[in-house]
Amino acid sequence: MTIQADQDAVNAITVEALINGQNVPSLSQSAKENPANRAEIVGYFPVTTKEQAVEAIEAAAAAFQTWKKTDIEERITSMRKAIQKIRAAENEIVHLLSREHGKPLYDAHGEIYVSLMWMEFVCNEAAAALQGEVQEHDHGKTIVSYDPIGVVAAISPWNYPIALSTIKIAPALLAGNTIVLKPSPYAPLAAAKVAEIIASEFPAGVINVVHGAADVGVELTTNPHVAKIAFTGGTETAKHIMKAASDTIKDMTLELGGNDAAIFLDSFDVEDERAMRRIVVSNFLTTGQICMIAKRVYVHRSIYDQFVEKYIEAANRWIRIGDPFHPDTTVGPVNNVKQRDYVLSLVEDAKQRGAKVIPLGRILDQQRFEQGYYLQPTLVLGCDVHDPIVVEEQFGPTVPILPFDNEEQVIRLHNESIYGLTSSVWGKEEDAISVARQLEAGTTMINTAAVQGLDVRFPFGGVKQSGIGREYGTEGIRTYTEQHVINVPKMLDLPYIPE
Repeated sequence: MTIQADQDAVNAITVEALINGQNVPSLSQSAKENPANRAEIVGYFPVTTKEQAVEAIEAAAAAFQTWKKTDIEERITSMRKAIQKIRAAENEIVHLLSREHGKPLYDAHGEIYVSLMWMEFVCNEAAAALQGEVQEHDHGKTIVSYDPIGVVAAISPWNYPIALSTIKIAPALLAGNTIVLKPSPYAPLAAAKVAEIIASEFPAGVINVVHGAADVGVELTTNPHVAKIAFTGGTETAKHIMKAASDTIKDMTLELGGNDAAIFLDSFDVEDERAMRRIVVSNFLTTGQICMIAKRVYVHRSIYDQFVEKYIEAANRWIRIGDPFHPDTTVGPVNNVKQRDYVLSLVEDAKQRGAKVIPLGRILDQQRFEQGYYLQPTLVLGCDVHDPIVVEEQFGPTVPILPFDNEEQVIRLHNESIYGLTSSVWGKEEDAISVARQLEAGTTMINTAAVQGLDVRFPFGGVKQSGIGREYGTEGIRTYTEQHVINVPKMLDLPYIPE
């Protein structure tokens, strides 16, 4: 795989569907623009047909019959070879990801870092996690095994297209499943290339990649050969997926939206410049387009005014909006026009409701800024706790900061949300943990937030409408298996059944 990394002399690349080990051309293609420069076409991806999606699923189903029987060490060896190939191509992949997504180069490298960290973890832990057990006891013997499920339909989003594809691919394959991946049309190129690299180390049909419109998604979620759906994306889309899959009762892992809160207790030190930088990064990394980003900030009223002052200072130091390839850039463009306009609508609504909107950071190049889907990050003050910008997931570069008076109040405000992906509590550790235990969330971080507090060794997922199931950790491996219990009782007949 060769990807041109020079942004001043790039040629658009073309990716195709990957079905049963072969690149399959499509009758029509879609163009992927560069969100930092709308005039530039980064590449083209296929409009996969429903019939091709069926072919991919059938190829995965056929490959499963052999792949499920392979030894775990063979699977691990193949994945380690794939990891080596990804490392060798990292710079090329990073440049492609940055161009098609809009995230700065350091952020794109970070996505590869997290992806490879997880893939290595799966390789190191899969054998132990998937090893069955045999128990000898007074009643006989019980065998518990972790069996592969079958064909997995993996549907990944645009915000972290590689990390949120490999989070599914690595454990699914090492558990003995086969997979059909559908990347997001808003960031399809780098994810498809990485999937191709991984597929080159596995038998034909074990990994398949399709693109396309809603009919392809419907096929992936309704086809009876698909045994499990692994989806990362919006809650509303997940509701459609659940309905579509209900006829065949498919296994599901859903990692969905969040309206993640950061809570600053009165014991938080507003003079801690590193902590203030962490919360700014937690708000605006990847231009705020992360499921676990801190999207609403609650600050104890006793420190509120000073907190806002220090926050603005920290934000203005760290936020530099510019071309993703510029070495000084920390915040790039929004990925697509639809998301940009949605964020703008929330900010405008807040203004209309009387909130104060403060621009943050500095624009490195105004001309370049106007060429892409850029938004200057904003801080929103004086809004009501039930305003849309507070209760909805913005998924972009804006954040409201609101005061609270006591722990009971802020816990209630936190738990009122329909979401429950992550949260964070900032202050003295003992106090922060006490509040964290009362929050309804899949993960709560102490004195940090978002990707900065992520640990792939432990399970990650949401409660309420933020998802079903867990990824990462040992649970993220076993979620691609079915527990199979074999009982060998000493007493074969029940004593109370008459002859």
